[in-house]
Amino acid sequence: MNKKLVIAMVGVLLLGGGVAGGAVWYMGKQAAATGAEGKAVKHEEPKAETEPPKYITVEKVIVMLKRGEGEAVTHYLSADLVVATTAKQEKECKEHLPLLRSVAVKALSGLPMSKAATMSIDQFADELNKAFDETYAKDKRERPFSEVMIGKLILE
Repeated sequence: MNKKLVIAMVGVLLLGGGVAGGAVWYMGKQAAATGAEGKAVKHEEPKAETEPPKYITVEKVIVMLKRGEGEAVTHYLSADLVVATTAKQEKECKEHLPLLRSVAVKALSGLPMSKAATMSIDQFADELNKAFDETYAKDKRERPFSEVMIGKLILE
């Protein structure tokens, strides 16, 4: 009888341990599905890119840079921009080329030569992408491209 009692107790302990382990696993799974603030978090699966991106060039954006205090020499910046888009948005993006050129000129012409000379290509691209984000947000329209990159940059 003593042996049967020990086996029953071990069985009850194993069953209780299994239930507790299952509860911990389930609660962990629920915690992963909600954010830190208790809101549900959507787990987005990466979309398979079926089509390669399209690239459109905005050539010869030339601007006169701001002069520094007491500076008599005029400095220019010339850039070719590359816009990444999709095949579906390519036509719309081409229709926006005059706007893209205008926003780029406005953003780049505000730079003084002293700052432009120390900026990296990535910093120029970041400045332009911020300017495009602000313009499209102000107009309450979606950008027909994902990013703007620098194809060529000349400071003189």
